[in-house]
Amino acid sequence: MAPPFFQNTIALVYDFDGTLSPQPMQEYTVLPKIGVAPAVFWERVNREARETQSDQMLVYMRHILEELERAKVDVKRSDFAAMARRIKYFPGVSTWFGRMNTYVQRKSGRRASLSHYLISAGQKEILEGAAISKHFKQMYASEYHFDHHGVATFPKRLITDTAKTQFLFRINKGKEDVTESINEHMPEEERPIPFQNIIYVGDGMTDVPSMALTTKSGGHAVAVYDGRSQMGKATCVKLLDANRVDFIAEADYRKGSKLSRRVELLLDAIVADIAYRREAWETRQELKGAK
Repeated sequence: MAPPFFQNTIALVYDFDGTLSPQPMQEYTVLPKIGVAPAVFWERVNREARETQSDQMLVYMRHILEELERAKVDVKRSDFAAMARRIKYFPGVSTWFGRMNTYVQRKSGRRASLSHYLISAGQKEILEGAAISKHFKQMYASEYHFDHHGVATFPKRLITDTAKTQFLFRINKGKEDVTESINEHMPEEERPIPFQNIIYVGDGMTDVPSMALTTKSGGHAVAVYDGRSQMGKATCVKLLDANRVDFIAEADYRKGSKLSRRVELLLDAIVADIAYRREAWETRQELKGAK
């Protein structure tokens, strides 16, 4: 007996800062904890990265540790997670995931499913305590190493703009454990979530590598912006003009918003494509059985 058609999972993949939440997560959490103004902190990070030709993400992660030490603040993994309660989200985010799951079930007659993934340059230790963390099948983010006292000592995983694409391939190939190699060739028909089943949602230029990979591989991308930021909207328009994304919309995740309608339109297209590919696969299986 032939195995059933299995490429029926859709993946919605999100950036976090500026996409689901208006500000970088550190500005709600660790920076207030140590009494450092966000503008001052990021200016220091950006200046050092320029002057020393360093990776900006490594500089920011080191500066966090140095500021904690300077302020004599002991922050352990559980403390980072507890801070996440202060994070604010764009309108409708809290109900978005359940609504999108229900939408796909209804549109596909329960023959397709939806999984949510998060790929962020921010801190996983913070994201683990986020109110919305339960909705993600996997969360990929930068991480610290914690010593035997439970104190963060140095970055053990760094997710940069280009490194995000590795995790898209993990989702695509079903190699979601970060210890698994993704370098071996895998035929397209064996990949659990083909790129045409993926929608990437981001907010700016840091998402370009992920958007470009997804769209060039047959998937879809949406750019969102804070309705209070003309600069954010202008960036999204540039992404649309460069064909990096299918749609742009204000980061309003409430039912009936432009973002909801446009993502639902992409989901409609993917559900229909899955139905087509399932029928084509079953047709070939019938012919094999008749021989």
